[in-house]
Amino acid sequence: MTQELFKQARLIDPTQGRDEVGDLLVEDGVIVAIAPTLEAPTEAEVHDCSGLVIGPGLVDLYSQCGEPGHEDRETLASLTAAATAGGFSRVALLPTTSPTIDNAAQLAQQLRFQTQSNQAQLHHWAALTQGAKGQAMAELQELNDAGALGFCDGHPLEDIALVRRLLEYLQPFHKPIALWARDTALAGDGIAREGSIALQLGLPSDPETSETVALASLIEAVRTSGTPVHAMRISTARGVELIRQAKADQIPITASVTWLHLLFNSQDLQSYDPSLRLMPPLGNPEDQQALIEAVKTGVIDAIAIDHSPYNYEEKTVPFGVAPVGAIGLELAFLILWQQFISNGQWPALKLWERLSSNPSSCLNQIPPSLEVGQQEWFLFDPQHSWQAEQSNLQSQASNSPFLSKKTTGKVRRLQSSPNH
Repeated sequence: MTQELFKQARLIDPTQGRDEVGDLLVEDGVIVAIAPTLEAPTEAEVHDCSGLVIGPGLVDLYSQCGEPGHEDRETLASLTAAATAGGFSRVALLPTTSPTIDNAAQLAQQLRFQTQSNQAQLHHWAALTQGAKGQAMAELQELNDAGALGFCDGHPLEDIALVRRLLEYLQPFHKPIALWARDTALAGDGIAREGSIALQLGLPSDPETSETVALASLIEAVRTSGTPVHAMRISTARGVELIRQAKADQIPITASVTWLHLLFNSQDLQSYDPSLRLMPPLGNPEDQQALIEAVKTGVIDAIAIDHSPYNYEEKTVPFGVAPVGAIGLELAFLILWQQFISNGQWPALKLWERLSSNPSSCLNQIPPSLEVGQQEWFLFDPQHSWQAEQSNLQSQASNSPFLSKKTTGKVRRLQSSPNH
């Protein structure tokens, strides 16, 4: 038995409203005591944690991995290492692999990969439709029995009649369902949010209606079916308003935004950085501000990472032809802390809630917490300064807008358990 005493750390736990300096005693990683001050047991290793932070493990709603099919981008092992280095104790992976996770055999293959107790634990969404093509239902009962976390194509599902049938069919399963509201016909070939900035930059524009028309239809489908749904990748101010009204009408819907949509807007596309080629595209400044406020007030329940790895050759191309997405599991928490907590814009509890307890609730899981008997926490140094480079990132991929830039904050240790 190994005992460790973490002295005078800032302890943050949104499940209890805790944000205070105190001591944490663990035995083999399991919390056995929390108090303003504790006496060190005789054999305990004592860590001076002045200036450091301890909080529950983070939970990511949806990210993508290259394995199977594109192991040159990311393997399950390298993604796990990146998530662990970023403070994530749980990561839910989309079925957007090759082949798609749309049958029990393919899901079983993914589930064979097991992580250790001190690493991020992986969970797997199963596809709603065959090949995630939005045309015919996947083997939903078999996928449910095989251990799917929930159901999500990871792509827009535009046949609203099929959406209604899926919601009715899946209601007895009581599993999470995540849908991306996007009308690809309205979006056309747009790669920047419609407005004066897209016009100035000469980039094909994507109107906000590509999100709002589809989102309004989804909300109506949820209202009539009564089946709870998570709306992923909200990216516009008007989308926020639709979610706000749906919640006011007590429609069972939750929502998330990706971390990069909180940090950047269409003005940042002046760099034509391929790592900012996202889908949905970055919002205009007013969209970004609406998203930030919605996260703060709780209209948007959670921040998702949507980690999307690509190899160097794929992403080192002109902006207009680059594949969409960026990595983020290793960097997201550090940079969000620096952006919103260090400057006092949000309380620390708010960020932890949006990245830990709320995402786990959206996944129908018990949230991580700093309580006696729990084993899902991490130690964070908010002052550590370093520079993210391909050579020191755990991910195989390095398609990030923060590559080769100074970063403040470092996860010193993650403690996690396969049993939640």
